[in-house]
Amino acid sequence: MTEHRMVINGRGVTFTQGQTILEAAEANGISIPTLCHLKGTTPTGACRICVVEVERARTLLASCATPAAPGMVVQTESPKVVHARRTILELLLSSGNHNCAISGASKGNWTEFQQHVQAGDGADELCPVWGDCRLQELAYQYQVNADRYIHTETEYPMEMKNPLIVRDFSRCIRCGRCVQACNEVQVNRAISFGYRGDASKIVAAGDRALIDSDCVFCGECVQACPVGALVEKKSRYTWRPWKAEKIRTTCPYCGVGCQQWLHVQDGKIVKVTGVEDAEPNKGRLCVKGRFGYDFIYSEDRLKTPLIREESGEFREASWDEALDMVADKFREIIAESGPDALAGVSCARSINEDSYQMQKLFRAVFKTNNIDHCART
Repeated sequence: MTEHRMVINGRGVTFTQGQTILEAAEANGISIPTLCHLKGTTPTGACRICVVEVERARTLLASCATPAAPGMVVQTESPKVVHARRTILELLLSSGNHNCAISGASKGNWTEFQQHVQAGDGADELCPVWGDCRLQELAYQYQVNADRYIHTETEYPMEMKNPLIVRDFSRCIRCGRCVQACNEVQVNRAISFGYRGDASKIVAAGDRALIDSDCVFCGECVQACPVGALVEKKSRYTWRPWKAEKIRTTCPYCGVGCQQWLHVQDGKIVKVTGVEDAEPNKGRLCVKGRFGYDFIYSEDRLKTPLIREESGEFREASWDEALDMVADKFREIIAESGPDALAGVSCARSINEDSYQMQKLFRAVFKTNNIDHCART
């Protein structure tokens, strides 16, 4: 693939045909902030945070939607660019409810406010994604004044009807990332933009609740949301990034092997997210992988093997005793009726490696091809 050259921030860099300015910058280790851009989807240039100054261009250009060209000279942090980004951020913070302490910081009492909200951490005083919000990060980076413009209130109430996802329209910045995640990444096509102008909002099934739409609750929209407009109901006001430890693991629900981040707080999983850029799922998860972790804390889970006595009652046993009993039963059945009297069913939650070992055991050791897997989980 032919490489071309351009200049970014006074530095000569190479890019390939078809790359945008944003992609060319990232490929060369140059960071350009974004809010609406979602990797792998159609660029929209909706938020305008990624604007850059291009020599001889009449206006600032959205780097996520502007193709890179040979000989192009780009400035990513010029005074004009910084002023534009700061203005956009101030307007976004004034549109709706973004109680992330930015206003407190602009008044010079950030330390007092921080101590207060950390002590209470209540819904009325602090955004549920405080500390994990891209809008907040950029507001601090560009030192915006959140009180410059009059704050506007949204006319749409919070949607709490859904079992797994809270939709807070007062925090939505209408960046469109959730729509792209639903329509282009997961291809569920459950949500889209609705209405026009100041009344626009993200709608499902003609502006119904998610539970009454085609939504499958994969939660990809939640992971894509850069603000607190979409939040997992189970982790809301429970998970905080600075309190939790991230542990990478493989999803236990099927053999695909999706990679997950477990957010563990006080020894308990409080949130699950997909690992971006990791094979095979590239950050995507299904409803079970993202939300189905409560079963590991169920009081009904078996914690030790149980053996049924002749009386019909179960008694606890050690793993050695239980496995020896199973092995003896297998030998007995094969000796009396042959290997085809056995059949193995692999759980659909097993990873590919475990399912492979299971079928190898039955085919190579027991000498039978009676194997299947259970699709129910």
